Amino acid sequence: MRFFYSLIVASLVYEVSSFNAFAFQIKSYTELSKLQPQHHPRLQGWVEDKNGEWEWEEDDPDFIQAPLPNSQVPTTGIDGLEALQLIEKSTATPTLPSGSFKPKQSLGQNFLRDGNTVLKIIRSFVSDASETLIENDTGIIRAVELGPGAGALTDTLVSTFADTDASFQCIEIDPRSVELLKDKHPDLKVLLLDVLQVDYPLMAQEQGGPLSIIGNLPYYITSQILFALADASHYNAVRSATVTMQYEVARRIVAETRTKDYGILSVVFQLYAECKLHFKIPPTVFYPRPKVDSALIGLHFIGPNRLRLRLGGVTPAQLRKVLTATFQQRRKTIRNSLKKLLLQEVCGGDKEICKEILDSSPLPLSAEVLDAKQRGDSFALTQELPLDWAKMRPEELSSGQFVELTRLVFFQNTKGGNGDVDGQISNDSEKSLGRKVW
Repeated sequence: MRFFYSLIVASLVYEVSSFNAFAFQIKSYTELSKLQPQHHPRLQGWVEDKNGEWEWEEDDPDFIQAPLPNSQVPTTGIDGLEALQLIEKSTATPTLPSGSFKPKQSLGQNFLRDGNTVLKIIRSFVSDASETLIENDTGIIRAVELGPGAGALTDTLVSTFADTDASFQCIEIDPRSVELLKDKHPDLKVLLLDVLQVDYPLMAQEQGGPLSIIGNLPYYITSQILFALADASHYNAVRSATVTMQYEVARRIVAETRTKDYGILSVVFQLYAECKLHFKIPPTVFYPRPKVDSALIGLHFIGPNRLRLRLGGVTPAQLRKVLTATFQQRRKTIRNSLKKLLLQEVCGGDKEICKEILDSSPLPLSAEVLDAKQRGDSFALTQELPLDWAKMRPEELSSGQFVELTRLVFFQNTKGGNGDVDGQISNDSEKSLGRKVW
């Protein structure tokens, strides 16, 4: 059974910002969480096979999907506010450009062509963005779409945000797409820019606060984009990310310890964010059709203040060195995989000091971690390093335990620091967290 939350608009005053971007205001997560779930309509154009898997019934990219009956469009107002009619707006099959605008393999373009999938992605995006609104912020979502391509998500986002108060802009490297989107949406800000060159802290300052990211990411640069967002979170420049990616990569992000999928992506993003795999996406909803399944991931970045508390004086650069050393030799025990790092960067080649560190017991947990543990914080509850840590393999340690391992390795170099206030863009976070680490 599929459920969704109706999306509620708090203000219906049309406004075009100074950046020629649409803006909208939504209710806080506390208010949204009170809404009653409703049944999702039957997926139009999909068929269920004998194994319970859903497949698209048409392979023709020009297939025209029949609109939903009006009876399936929710119109009920809640607290006197008009519900957004997203089903009516987004279940029509997205129009794919004809002629010379064909997907470029060099850019990793796979265009979404199914309105139901578009609807589910946008619902998840608004949920992720609203859940990460914080009390001392303005309550405004500043949406940025990465790689809009032919505009399957963009068209629905523009119509959804049109009469509201938050900002929406796009970043696209393909000039054909930029021209197409500007023709369709003259007031929409579309930046012709390589997504890997985006200065998220600067963009967040220009927009007045943390950004909420949405996008159908190219498979071949997914990890690079995700790590760039992690770096941006050092400045509290990115609040949330709701993005599609290869299903295999999504599984790694949410993987549990002691599994084959568990690795560096798991450790980093389970440290930096609350991670959610929203749903699996079949190849049939894309054109051209990829050879693998995709998935939608939601990342709720915890911000520099909470990140510093979790790190307990460890820097992301130090953590990266430990992760690289251990996971590049994941079949070895941690004792064996850390020897080279210790000798070269910590012990100055002194084998006796190296052996002393490898034989040492875990350091006591910091006061902040103990306090979080007392409060039942799920991350802190798994942060204590086991006594036999040196005999373990990297996939056996949680994100928190890797932090403690890094603290043990670089004990003489780790010092605590004051965190930033969530909801504000920090100009000092580079000193302790780093501008470009991952």
